[in-house]
Amino acid sequence: MGAIPAFLLRHSVSVEAYEGEGPFGTVYAAAVDVRCFRDDKRRLVRGKDGSEVTSETTLYMRLDETCPVGSRVTLDGGTGNERVSTVITASRRDGGGLPTPDHLEVTLT
Repeated sequence: MGAIPAFLLRHSVSVEAYEGEGPFGTVYAAAVDVRCFRDDKRRLVRGKDGSEVTSETTLYMRLDETCPVGSRVTLDGGTGNERVSTVITASRRDGGGLPTPDHLEVTLT
């Protein structure tokens, strides 16, 4: 099957990829619009330090997108109300040639 099918990528978010810490605080890349599938569901996930964190949204996007832990993601619910979230986890779901929809699964605060 390869990459996640384009018809499933019904939503759009703005991603500012986390680049690290600088002398004046956190450094992010320029914002990039990314097509994705958005699932607004509250669930408990483990952060990179092992702590339990509540995730409000999970995004499914193409594997070639850049969205590391700590990135800023701006969501728009279609009502004009923007919400800025932080990436808790980013998991590559690659079937290695099996007929599965390869994608990047991103959980947000």
